[in-house]
Amino acid sequence: MSNDLHERRAAEVADEVAEFQSAVDVLDEAAAAHLGLNRTDLRVLGLLVRRGPLTAGSLAQAAGLSPGALTTAVDRLERAGYARRVRARPDRRRVRVESTPRARRLSAALYGPVGAAGLARLRRYSDAELALVRDFLREGRRLQEAHAARIRAQPPAASPPHRRGRRTPAAVPAAGAPVTS
Repeated sequence: MSNDLHERRAAEVADEVAEFQSAVDVLDEAAAAHLGLNRTDLRVLGLLVRRGPLTAGSLAQAAGLSPGALTTAVDRLERAGYARRVRARPDRRRVRVESTPRARRLSAALYGPVGAAGLARLRRYSDAELALVRDFLREGRRLQEAHAARIRAQPPAASPPHRRGRRTPAAVPAAGAPVTS
């Protein structure tokens, strides 16, 4: 394969990965809206449904959230009836977070058809092709996680938004300037 063709193929794969990520975002946005959740809470719930009960620390790390942000997300999921905190045995001081049967049922109804259709498509590939896809996805996930950590370690690029109702010098029109609304 020529170098140009190889570069074009690599670019096509990279483009398809970006399009796939966008399609997953659209699906997750629809699921979050259906469940009455925000995307962060949906991510936390997805981890609980896929991995089972987790300690708050493990769940925060897996979701990429601070302990405080995770507590807020779990509080919202509990109020919605999608998660609960359960004391661990024998050490009752430890708490695990788990999805509720209702959350698992709704998750299966929303994501089950996608999973079944995806598995049907994957069965068309040989073992060697499946190993290649698996390895590509693992490496891609690790790459995404590493770059998410890199970005989180940087200072924010934008100033925090201004509070509603407070006027800042930038929001005050200059003398003689037309006021638009």
